[in-house]
Amino acid sequence: MSFVECDNLVKIYKVADLEVVALQGVDLRIPQGEMMAIVGASGSGKSTLMNIMGGLDKPSAGRIKVGAYDLAHMNKRAQVRYRRQSVGFVWQQTARNLIPYLTAKQNVELPMALNGIRGNERKKRAIDLLEQVDLGDRLNHLPSNLSGGQQQRVAIAVAMANYPELLLADEPTGQVDSEAANTIFDALQQLNKTTNVTVVIVTHDVEVAERVERVIGMRDGRMINEIVRRNDGKDEHEYALVDRGGRVQLSQEFITELNISSRVELKLQDDHIGIYPDSNITTEEQV
Repeated sequence: MSFVECDNLVKIYKVADLEVVALQGVDLRIPQGEMMAIVGASGSGKSTLMNIMGGLDKPSAGRIKVGAYDLAHMNKRAQVRYRRQSVGFVWQQTARNLIPYLTAKQNVELPMALNGIRGNERKKRAIDLLEQVDLGDRLNHLPSNLSGGQQQRVAIAVAMANYPELLLADEPTGQVDSEAANTIFDALQQLNKTTNVTVVIVTHDVEVAERVERVIGMRDGRMINEIVRRNDGKDEHEYALVDRGGRVQLSQEFITELNISSRVELKLQDDHIGIYPDSNITTEEQV
């Protein structure tokens, strides 16, 4: 059984008299303890998918389960309990992650206090988490006295405070330099290994996406491809995803390289399907 199960997820937003389709039948399975990334351009639907996984939004249609939670049918009280106890968030904007007048340790303690955890246990876990993200010497520093990368690592500790099963990181390295980005990713990777928390990273950062074993690409509200890496990245496979209607989207790189325009030719072989540029398309059709 997968820990995260998305079946034919659809999300439609109404803007004035217009309907914007943000997700168009997304199917996704994520095992417990996996660390993976979702990539795509702005408007591809990746942030909408993350918000639905985090219980911040509901799908217009389809089914999504995270562990024992049926997120499509939860009431508001259950959503709050889910977000407080089972999921942690790390946002791109550091100001959204931390309270500026609390120290690093106090920021980590706060979600535990709201969850009813006693003082001594809160302090011990806060110190332990900050040490795990290599900030044991910054316990009593305010966010303003920390670098951007250090603030994001405090945010990771805050997200892990209530022992979540799912950690969602929205562009966690988007506002820091490459060196700080590496320390942020290392912290996420370390916690993934030591706690078995499932980590989903939404990112434009190619370097971050290249450091996880599985990457899902999205475009126009659909999952279009999947890259799976094994053996420390030495063995890499790229897959096109087939939706329920049998539709396949090719990556833009392949389309550009082969000068594919409006259609392709398919040839069924004994053990595979060949996809070829259609040489019969006229110049007018290509335009």
